[in-house]
Amino acid sequence: MTVFYDFNPGSRFLLGTACYPSPELLSKAIAASQTDIITVSLRREGAGGGVFRQLLEEVNKKFLPNTAGCFTVKEAVTTAHMAQEVFNTNWIKLEVIGHADTLQPDPFALVEAARILCREGFSVFPYTTDDLIVGEKLLEVGCQVLMPWGAPIGSGQGLRNKEALKSMRAYFPKTPLIIDAGLGAPSQAMEAMEMGFDGVLLNTAIAKAKDPIKMAQAFGEAIVAGRKAYHAGLMEKRDMAEASTPAYGLAELI
Repeated sequence: MTVFYDFNPGSRFLLGTACYPSPELLSKAIAASQTDIITVSLRREGAGGGVFRQLLEEVNKKFLPNTAGCFTVKEAVTTAHMAQEVFNTNWIKLEVIGHADTLQPDPFALVEAARILCREGFSVFPYTTDDLIVGEKLLEVGCQVLMPWGAPIGSGQGLRNKEALKSMRAYFPKTPLIIDAGLGAPSQAMEAMEMGFDGVLLNTAIAKAKDPIKMAQAFGEAIVAGRKAYHAGLMEKRDMAEASTPAYGLAELI
């Protein structure tokens, strides 16, 4: 099992906690997903108050606070410090947004914020693009995990740039890579795992489903199936058909 910093999760599914219709549905979705890691925004904590915090503590999962909504290095670093105090963890999902419409990460601010937080002892999970150079820079400043997007946050578009993601997997063979954002269907999560990624983080596709509990279970099962398929070895695509039934032994008509 892949280790994320100091933690060896039993599941490769990381689940967000925003936008659920009710705390009860959130709790049941977490259980159905069988995740070991849940992400939570400091802003969500402030909005939900003690009830939300109590719910998170009751599910007994590893917290991965995030800096959602931050657009500058200073905002992200300050939010990370606040999250460290509130959630009592050095883990942080680092988001530094550069474009308000696409919510694409700002690669320059992301690397600088990661540099500061890694130096201060944080275990940084950077939400990044599929750019290889940005990935290299993040590893150079101390990140041990990369979280490339599949597509813009909440879009449900799936793996929009598959060739770039395959290149990233090949270029960083020993680095844990987690697809973060843009997935809308369990089949998309399965495809990411079949490509060799180490985990999937998502929120919207489950939180806004007609039945979040069933959808959480479906994504969890898809992630497990995709990882098994990756280890089993997927067949190569062919340009031509290849009969699965041998030609010898067939009846000869005279």
